[in-house]
Amino acid sequence: MKVETWLFGAGTFIFAPLGLIYGFFTHWQEPVGPVALMLTAGLSALVGFYLWWTGRKLDDRPEDDPLAPIEAAEGDYGFFSPHSWWPLPLAASSALVFLGLAVGWWLVVIGVVFGALATVGWVFEYFRGEHAV
Repeated sequence: MKVETWLFGAGTFIFAPLGLIYGFFTHWQEPVGPVALMLTAGLSALVGFYLWWTGRKLDDRPEDDPLAPIEAAEGDYGFFSPHSWWPLPLAASSALVFLGLAVGWWLVVIGVVFGALATVGWVFEYFRGEHAV
């Protein structure tokens, strides 16, 4: 977890000075920018601290060892469908929802219904029942 810890920890030291610089150049008249950058720095510090704290308790991963062989990261990553058509209707229903935010709320309802159907279809794509052969 060393890479993640350094990544988020470095974000703290980037966003905090950036918030101060932003506030200085806007003469602190625009309150949202510096506050948002300081909150981003705080969130980055929070996540970096959590990853550091958790990483101390875990063994090193193969990704943390530069001399680890490729075989060290082997394992079961799950089953991923090679030819599923369900992401297409799910993306279309998401497009309907976002279009409905601009056009009308009735389109949001239609998009949510189609999205629910597409999600159910995608989840149960390979489900054939308990007694399937």
